[in-house]
Amino acid sequence: MARVASTSSAVGLPRFRPSSFQSHHQTPRFVNLSFHFQKKNHGLHRIICRNNPNPVDSAAAEEKPLAEPDSEVNGTAAAETTSSTGAGFPEYPDKSFNRRLAVVSTLGAVGLFLSARLDFGGVSLKDLSAAALPYEEALSNGKPTVVEFYADWCEVCRELAPDVYKVEQQYKDRVNFVMLNVDNTKWEQELDEFGVEGIPHFAFLDGEGNEEGNVVGRLPRQYLLENVDALARGEATVPHARVVGQYSSASDRKVRPVVDPRSHG
Repeated sequence: MARVASTSSAVGLPRFRPSSFQSHHQTPRFVNLSFHFQKKNHGLHRIICRNNPNPVDSAAAEEKPLAEPDSEVNGTAAAETTSSTGAGFPEYPDKSFNRRLAVVSTLGAVGLFLSARLDFGGVSLKDLSAAALPYEEALSNGKPTVVEFYADWCEVCRELAPDVYKVEQQYKDRVNFVMLNVDNTKWEQELDEFGVEGIPHFAFLDGEGNEEGNVVGRLPRQYLLENVDALARGEATVPHARVVGQYSSASDRKVRPVVDPRSHG
């Protein structure tokens, strides 16, 4: 018992007093920890972000990053636009460009048409046919005659039209010029009589309607000119009686019925 008493006195535990606990009891106080926590954090946030102690420089530093991204984007866009423009990519054409292009195209087409007409002397087969003398009249007026068998679809005939026109204008007072369209069934007998197998076929007749010679196809104008000159001078023969060049086959003719029996076309 003495050992136990000495041990308890050495520890010195206070006695429990219920009365003193109850007399000193107070109502617990609630502290707004969130306010202190926010305030504390706010202070830490300012201490951490405030690298520059100078407030003016700090404000400029805070505003600068906000302006730099826009400037960088604008600079990048300008650089891309400049690079794309400098790379040579064409811009989309506007209405004025399309209008100018249409005018230039129209002028070009007109120029090609006029140049083609000038190359052909501005004379077509229809022009020659309209100015030609009817076949029956040519055989009855006592003049020598040049009979051309042709077709509207004949390319060689169209090419030689200016040469025929020039020779005709030179000798039309002394020589008859007749145009017979091989597509017209009216001239079936004449096709057989003159042995037309290719066109253009030029038959040279004296004043009595007798054939002195013929030339067929694409030939120099001199051939036609010399033969017509021989007819105009009343010679018995022509210098080029049987000459054949490049021609269109008469078997390709597009036969059509006769509309006007007096038509020589």
